[in-house]
Amino acid sequence: MKRRMSGVVLLCLMAATSGHGQAKSATPANKTIVLKAARMYDGKGDALVKPGVVVVADGKITAAGPTASVPAGAEVIDLGDATLLPGFIDAHTHLTGMYSDDWKQATLDRLQKTVAEQALDASVNARVTLMAGFTTVRDVGSRDSIDVGLRNAIANGKIAGPRMLVSVHAIGATGGHCDEGGYRQGLFPETGPWVGVINGADQAREAVRLAHKYGADIIKTCATGGVLSLTDDVDTPQLTQEELNAIVDEAHALRRKTAAHAHGAEGAKRAIRAGIDSIEHGSFMDDEALDMMKQRGTYLVPTLIAAESLREKMEKGLYLPPVIAEKARKAIAAKTQMFQHAVAKGVKIGFGTDAAVYPHGHNAEEFHLMVELGMKPIDALRSAASADAELLGLADKIGTLQTGKLADVVAVPGDPAENIRKTEQVFFVMKEGVIYKNERQK
Repeated sequence: MKRRMSGVVLLCLMAATSGHGQAKSATPANKTIVLKAARMYDGKGDALVKPGVVVVADGKITAAGPTASVPAGAEVIDLGDATLLPGFIDAHTHLTGMYSDDWKQATLDRLQKTVAEQALDASVNARVTLMAGFTTVRDVGSRDSIDVGLRNAIANGKIAGPRMLVSVHAIGATGGHCDEGGYRQGLFPETGPWVGVINGADQAREAVRLAHKYGADIIKTCATGGVLSLTDDVDTPQLTQEELNAIVDEAHALRRKTAAHAHGAEGAKRAIRAGIDSIEHGSFMDDEALDMMKQRGTYLVPTLIAAESLREKMEKGLYLPPVIAEKARKAIAAKTQMFQHAVAKGVKIGFGTDAAVYPHGHNAEEFHLMVELGMKPIDALRSAASADAELLGLADKIGTLQTGKLADVVAVPGDPAENIRKTEQVFFVMKEGVIYKNERQK
């Protein structure tokens, strides 16, 4: 049944090509192109360099940096007073989820919309995300194999969107944040390992194997309660040490990276001890948890914009269930200090946003939130480049403007190291040598 559903979703996504697919006028990847701009950031260094030059052929970077030469016959694109950067990476998205200001209508839509319609919606989200400069995303929770179909349709050139690493669904405990709670008993079929809901280490391993079987590139788990779930406290641990050990061990045996949704300190520590690759959110983590992350090289993906989006909703008086609003207030209040402590301690920080909790395409607003809480602009830029590439296990392919890497390049006006909000004004997007957006001023 799962395989059939994935095929249906893929066909629906292919049908979405009209008006949302790869532009026919996009520059072919096999043509030599030289991108020029006033400056560039290579994705790993501590400063921008001048001028910016990136040479692209056959979808890859063949030379980069101020001294790179222009090959004979190459097409030169001069982007002027701008900065070239590696295509942005977002390590925490839900492209198959729809943002809405109306909580009740969004809940009803998830129940009433067909899988096909949800897939078509997801194709729009993917394109918007790519046009915002995000050429790679890690998608950490979906349903009905929509994420698998979306990933495959993008990879096969059927629709435009970022390169995707998908999780199929997240893995968590019965009644926890990764379970479908808040409805009366008997309304839906009971859940189990086939949809990532587990009890015990054996079921944890089974859930990982099933996710892998149906196409997961990464394994996502819920180690604590969440803000947007209706049946749990936000900071309580929801998986035992043995369950988390089994999830991480099985995933790593299958050569899959792991990510743990974790707001609370105790659940996060269990995940860190298990060898998790990243902690998502981390709102209530204490100094002990952060020290453990520093020692073990565990990444923090803070998703600051998700908290900001919820704060704005509450300030506008938009409806949220009281239990969710109360949890949101607590998480927002704790997250600032946690993030500042993480930066001060030198914890590895990746860039991730929780797209769908806020409108898709606004991902770059995470940059200024990081900087406003004390992160250096160059470090914020690095988090969405080489840092995330390492976290995703793709450092040999993306994340830097270096010879041999895939030609994922974006351009923003001016100098983002001086004004980080320039990252919200991406006007040029290239993915694997194909230009999807070029709105430079003539």
